[in-house]
Amino acid sequence: MQLNGSEIVVECLKEQGVDTVFGYPGGSILNIYDALYKHSGEIRHILTSHEQGAAHAADGYARATGRVGVCMATSGPGATNLVTGIATAYMDSVPMVAITANVTLPMLGKDSFQEVDIAGVTMPITKHGYIVKNVAELAGTLRRAFEIAQTGRPGPVLVDITKDVTAAVCEYTPMPACQKSPSVSYTEEQLERVAEYIRDAKKPYLYVGGGAIIADACREVAQLAELMDAPVCDTLMGKGAFDGRSARYTGMIGMHGTKTSNLGVSQCDLLIALGARFSDRVTGNPRKFAENAKIIHIDVDAAEINKNIRVDASLVGDLKLVLQALNQRLEKQEHPEWMETIRELKERYPLKYDDSRLSCPYVMETIDRVTKGEAVITTDVGQHQMWAAQYYRYTSPRTFLSSGGLGTMGYGLGACIGAQLGQPDRLCINIAGDGCFRMNMNELATASRYNIPIIQVVINNHVLGMVRQWQTLFYGKRYSQTVLNDKVDFCKVAEALGCAAIRVTQKEELEPALEKAIAMKMPVLVECMIPEDDKVFPMVPAGAPIAEVFDGDDL
Repeated sequence: MQLNGSEIVVECLKEQGVDTVFGYPGGSILNIYDALYKHSGEIRHILTSHEQGAAHAADGYARATGRVGVCMATSGPGATNLVTGIATAYMDSVPMVAITANVTLPMLGKDSFQEVDIAGVTMPITKHGYIVKNVAELAGTLRRAFEIAQTGRPGPVLVDITKDVTAAVCEYTPMPACQKSPSVSYTEEQLERVAEYIRDAKKPYLYVGGGAIIADACREVAQLAELMDAPVCDTLMGKGAFDGRSARYTGMIGMHGTKTSNLGVSQCDLLIALGARFSDRVTGNPRKFAENAKIIHIDVDAAEINKNIRVDASLVGDLKLVLQALNQRLEKQEHPEWMETIRELKERYPLKYDDSRLSCPYVMETIDRVTKGEAVITTDVGQHQMWAAQYYRYTSPRTFLSSGGLGTMGYGLGACIGAQLGQPDRLCINIAGDGCFRMNMNELATASRYNIPIIQVVINNHVLGMVRQWQTLFYGKRYSQTVLNDKVDFCKVAEALGCAAIRVTQKEELEPALEKAIAMKMPVLVECMIPEDDKVFPMVPAGAPIAEVFDGDDL
């Protein structure tokens, strides 16, 4: 059949099973928006308040569902406003397709109005980027974009389309949706070597990253932990890959990881990294990381092997398939003395905070209790992010969405909107500090426009908390540009943007406020007032070995 380029875009989206698109229109992309209008009963378009919000919403949708998230924007500033969201998705391996429209082909390269080489701009932060200058290549390009976005290690793909292509006509033939094709590339000898390391270990430890969630390998991770009789820690991105209520679970590892995880990994004789990349926030001083252990790295991306940490053995491939093969090869191991050592560490070094007053740890524990641990939690970046990772017990995958690699302030609200639309039967709650919330709080207007029943919790300490914590500990309490004690009233802002708002100043007010917010079935802001000098502990100084983890008692 003969279709114009804009109709081909919509047909390809339908082909790939896309039901929701996040975006913002403009001159160059008007033809595509006209086609979307004609298919509004098949593809829901969410008009965000800012293009960055559209990218974060597509990201949150993808993380919450496992499907490819889609965002779109017009040329020039519309396209460049997507960049931070694309980079966020790239750093955390999130499958996304970003569709932009550019000026017409004759106007390319002439500094035309709202012209930007967005494919060039985003080259370092995408798995691949295209600029389509021929309508005959449009359908094939979009199909390849979806295939690349979700194959192997997922990530964002950009498709930029010149405006004349969106109007040009050519033959279109429907095709089936692209399918994931998981693969492995290890040898039987490599697999047996890993199995031998496991059999010989006396003090094994599992270190689980976000790759376990992406590969849908959580069941296999749990089986491996039982077979090895090993404790389990996770990264920020790995939250929910292993049951946070399990006796084997020791908490997060790294800069703000638990003492048990950091000390345990420093004492173990075998460390197995599952879908993790040995981030500097995990390893601290890489020369001192797990220095007593043989290290095994299992990951889908061969480029990650030996990139940050030299390992003794590795297996490359889809984590689910690799662990299925490995688990079949293993016999049940027993390490009672080692597990008792870990139990004693957990008993000696529990997470703790001042529970005499309202604090973010108390907020997270209360949310955990009120929601029975069944909510989808999104966060922004900073102290509240770490407290959300520490004090809410994640028991299933795709329930903790946060910007781990890029550390994007302003990520959470858009991501929460995307998650709620992707998982409409789940309660979705965004946790933000007051500094982060200021960056993209305009997306509350998006939530109210579509009556998306998210709960926005603002942890308000009137400072940039994490930066202030570093200034307190390492910069002689010189609080340069980190005090936010001004006249902004977040509750009034939320109400002005069409949402309900509740302010909480005392512990006893919190649970009723949360229950009320949940019952309202509309977007609600819950502002929690906490002291400015609350600190996230434990902590490892940047570049120090993780064994040097300290907390408030140590200070």
